[in-house]
Amino acid sequence: MAQDLEISASYIALLERNHRPLSAELLLRLAQTYKLDMAQLAGAGAAVDTARLQAVLKDPMFADLDLPALETADITTNFPGVTEALLRLYTAYREEQLALADRSADASTGGGTDLADPVAESRRFLEARRNSFPSLDEAAERLAQQVAEHEGLVGYLKARHGLRVRRLPSSALAGSTRRLDRHRREVVLDDGLDHASQQFQLALQVAYLDLTGDVDVLMAEGSFASESGERLTRRALASYAAAALLMPYSAFARAVEARRYDIEALARQFGASFEQIAHRLTTLQKPGQERVPFFFIRVDPAGNVSKRLDGAGFPFARHGGGCPLWTVHQAFQTPRQIVTQWLELPDGQRFFSIARTVTAGGGAYGAARVERAIALGCAEEHAHRLIYTQARPGFGPETATPIGVTCRLCHRTECTARSAPPIGRAILPDDLRRTSAPFGFSDA
Repeated sequence: MAQDLEISASYIALLERNHRPLSAELLLRLAQTYKLDMAQLAGAGAAVDTARLQAVLKDPMFADLDLPALETADITTNFPGVTEALLRLYTAYREEQLALADRSADASTGGGTDLADPVAESRRFLEARRNSFPSLDEAAERLAQQVAEHEGLVGYLKARHGLRVRRLPSSALAGSTRRLDRHRREVVLDDGLDHASQQFQLALQVAYLDLTGDVDVLMAEGSFASESGERLTRRALASYAAAALLMPYSAFARAVEARRYDIEALARQFGASFEQIAHRLTTLQKPGQERVPFFFIRVDPAGNVSKRLDGAGFPFARHGGGCPLWTVHQAFQTPRQIVTQWLELPDGQRFFSIARTVTAGGGAYGAARVERAIALGCAEEHAHRLIYTQARPGFGPETATPIGVTCRLCHRTECTARSAPPIGRAILPDDLRRTSAPFGFSDA
């Protein structure tokens, strides 16, 4: 190599140990001598790993350590195997911490410890990775280019898999909304689905056909105690891939900045539903291309949580109901209208929340509909980037509603909406005095 590049062997040894800079002249000589594509020398993979490792090192656990960005870059460039080992170890640590939180919540509420709860297993897998899967985003983005070349999902399924798309009434599908009929070489859809839902179901079928290998790689990183937990996680990753196919990361990330996170405007631009856009916004944490980190929750009128994703560090209640003062629970009073709110937790953290109802089902007279409310939110320091906080005099963080995670963990003693006393507080008798709050508490 020294002879080929016309430099000394000792200089190459210094370069390999990062003791000498690799000049532009030497890079060109390498490319010409060994017929290399300059893009291969750009170190894009190292840059992604550096961004991933820097994100991990922001954990408060490392706050007392001096970790210069240059040192992090040196580690990822020179020791990629060590970098990957550290990233895997941190992810496993996060999953175990979330499992511990579930066990603690079970113990505090008197419930049984059921680590094989499939929903909890799937949530832990997603939360430990902040609901961000860059490898799946990249694979879906490449696939989206092929889909565009065939003028959409219908053309792609026909050209790539020999499958036609057929729409039938709900009565003919026996409770299904999508079915792959391999015998007749067709994908059958419920014709009662709206356009956004039909597109999502087609994208989901493409994800199951063409991105299974990418999903398998991610699934191999998890450890599941139940088969149902594994299946729920696989389904979540397939849905993630379908959303990434319909809303490719690069184009979507540019659009959210241009639209200032206007969910309705983004829904029109990408032909998606309000909920699909809100869900996709929680995934924009690709290292080096991060956007506003959001949390997401979906509840029914009874307060049951059917979906929960956290990329913003919001302390969701692990079990039990949420705070009734949060407008996500009041959105049912104003269907299809966006309700915004500033929130302040007992520890002083502030978040900005956007809530609205969404409807699933319907599509024909008499067809069953399910009404739910979703909330999307971010930390105070990011809220100024959202269109919902602009040009509203008198509506700022100082107007935040004091809320708690859940009544059993909230020590706001004056709250009139409280449904249960907090853990560790003694209740005062009310034979001589009754407080305006549901419970009076001893100072002891």
